[in-house]
Amino acid sequence: MRSELLQKPINLYLSTEHDCSYLANRQANSLFVDPQMKMSADIYSELIQQGFRRSGSHVYTPYCKKCHDCIPVRLDVQKFSLTRSQKRCRNKNQQITISAINLTEQSKENLQQQYDLYHHYVKSRHLDGGMDDPDIDSYLDFLSSDWSSTSFFEFREQDRLIAIAVTDIVTEGLSAVYTFFDTTAEFHQRSLGIYAVLWQAQEARQQGLKWLYLGYWIQGCQKMSYKDNYQPLEYFYNHQWHSNPPH
Repeated sequence: MRSELLQKPINLYLSTEHDCSYLANRQANSLFVDPQMKMSADIYSELIQQGFRRSGSHVYTPYCKKCHDCIPVRLDVQKFSLTRSQKRCRNKNQQITISAINLTEQSKENLQQQYDLYHHYVKSRHLDGGMDDPDIDSYLDFLSSDWSSTSFFEFREQDRLIAIAVTDIVTEGLSAVYTFFDTTAEFHQRSLGIYAVLWQAQEARQQGLKWLYLGYWIQGCQKMSYKDNYQPLEYFYNHQWHSNPPH
């Protein structure tokens, strides 16, 4: 694979086969960009347009031998209009205040608050999924990198931290890296995950950007197919973006 920003091709490495995290009884592989390559936010902006994502500092794309169900998607925020249920979600959360946190400048106390929320979230949502007992170092390794342009957007209500949307700034858009939130019964009816997407779409539009990258859409996986609720989506397959999913 060749990058316009580089004078030589990008080396890609195929992972070993492993159990798929999304579809039962499937085996998965990923293509990783050479971790020794000097990555930058500009190069990543080019790669995300080709269906790549990042996990920490590692840039990858699904590359399974017998399955092509993981489809990168992006939302056209300039054309996006809220559904009635999304408007209700927005209205329920109008009292939330949001601020961008730079990891290199935050206090230890603030980092601990973030980690505690993350830890409780994965214990609640990803029990026995390989993520449910993280420490602060693994939290930072998973969500941050030393080359990306990343903000940790904190959602607070009366100074209580209730959600974080980790967001990358890329060319012509924002990329929703990962969102975690308070899963206690107190906030169950607030749909904080949905609200975070709505807010990121609004933020991208206010910045005059075109896209909100939402990761991978998987039709047969409920926790990934929900992205159909945000339209108009574009789907990346056959090496280009399409206005409709593959048949």
